[in-house]
Amino acid sequence: MASLKGKAIRAFMKWRSSKVAHFRTHAIQNQKDTLKLLLHKASNTFLGKKYEFGQIQSYAEFKEQLPISTYEDLKPYFERTLKGEQNVFWPEKITWFAKSGGTTSDRSKLIPVSQSTLNTAHYRGAFDVMSQYSLNRPQTRVFDGKTIIISGSYSKYENVRMVNCGDISAIMVANQPGLADILRVPPKKIALLPDFEKKIALVAERCTREKITGLAGVPTWNIVLMEKILSHTGASDLSKIWPDMELYIHGGVNFEPFRNLFSEYLPLPQMEYLQVYNASEGFFAFQDVLASDDMLLATNHGIVYEFIPLANIHDKNPPTYCLEDIAIGVNYALVLTTNSGLWRYMIGDTIKFTSVEPYRIKVTGRVKFYINTFGEELSSEHTDLAIIEASRKTGAWVGDYTVGPKYMQSGKKGAHEWYIEFKKQPEDITQFIRILDLSLQKLNSDYEAKRYKNLAMELPIVHIATPQLFYKWFKIKNKMGAQAKVPKLSNDRIILDELMNLM
Repeated sequence: MASLKGKAIRAFMKWRSSKVAHFRTHAIQNQKDTLKLLLHKASNTFLGKKYEFGQIQSYAEFKEQLPISTYEDLKPYFERTLKGEQNVFWPEKITWFAKSGGTTSDRSKLIPVSQSTLNTAHYRGAFDVMSQYSLNRPQTRVFDGKTIIISGSYSKYENVRMVNCGDISAIMVANQPGLADILRVPPKKIALLPDFEKKIALVAERCTREKITGLAGVPTWNIVLMEKILSHTGASDLSKIWPDMELYIHGGVNFEPFRNLFSEYLPLPQMEYLQVYNASEGFFAFQDVLASDDMLLATNHGIVYEFIPLANIHDKNPPTYCLEDIAIGVNYALVLTTNSGLWRYMIGDTIKFTSVEPYRIKVTGRVKFYINTFGEELSSEHTDLAIIEASRKTGAWVGDYTVGPKYMQSGKKGAHEWYIEFKKQPEDITQFIRILDLSLQKLNSDYEAKRYKNLAMELPIVHIATPQLFYKWFKIKNKMGAQAKVPKLSNDRIILDELMNLM
């Protein structure tokens, strides 16, 4: 029998699903309206006056008037607000900055987060996901219990009053209404603890006494939590503790290498898995059909999307396309304009469209997650698929991994060097490596050419990571947190050498 709380929430989700249905069929008009609104709202900011937002009447004028921006381009404006100045790039008062992946000069990027972005992107995105899940599964009982969401933490920015920095997950928890506690755990006082290990321990202890029906977050940290709970309780799997669990919402990394492990820890016939695409900058897309892992692009979340063909990413003036001009199957670098004052900002992610009616996408990697040491032009999309194939054929289960180059030396060819954390090792590691290599050759002709008769590259070198190697690396790098992800590909040996020292 469904609870009254569950019935009330399901009624709200049914209403919310009508909004999703509207933007599914009005995507291009939504984007035009959003651009017009953003330019109007920011016309009296410093950047609005500099680029004459009030004079821009079309997308063509917009991209002619404003340059494509990187973090380094926008950083001087962000720093002015970090020091207390307002109305620089967005008219709302900005008091929150989300920590994102580091740059060459900074350990973390600091991305402004307005209340509008929280409301129209992050919170609305969460409602959209659950409304579509309810639509796909009308008899769901997920709202009769609670969802575990592992968040990060935040702190004051230096000594600036009223300016806080932290994980976007922590910013969302800190600003959410108290009513949210009827849907999620742990409570704020635990969720926002800065000591991540203490937080995991407290969640593991307390949530075993709750009726848990859902999990959400990056797979890496949910695995840490599940293993902690199994260790704490002595249970063989989590179905003994949470028999009503039915949904895991994941994002941030490719879930496929983790699927077998989740199935072992949560051997429940009702389990469903949903993918979302969100980041510090906003909430962009979500899986709206259970049977398909591509994601519906959210076009009414206060964000304008542009797309640069990845083949042109290093051009001096790369072509950019709006939504109505994209092509299916092309790898694009994603460019955002948001209601937090990011203007034509290249986020660093790559995506491709799988459909235009409606607009659905898949995340294919990161602009910087590639290896091209030997001209092989290998992306994380290729390595993910190769890992999945090698695992499937050898019965292995892979958690995290990272890849970097082993440079050519006198009389020796180059190679790719891997550190792989196996949750279940293959019986024959040599066979795993051979399948991995052959899969990469099938997926990437440049890699295949370099591997031909070992002319430029030798067989991959695979190190079996010691238990919790990446966890220890996160801790030493002070990257413990719900948003932290292992960099999969690097064009240098920095991460490889750090892992080697830890091993």
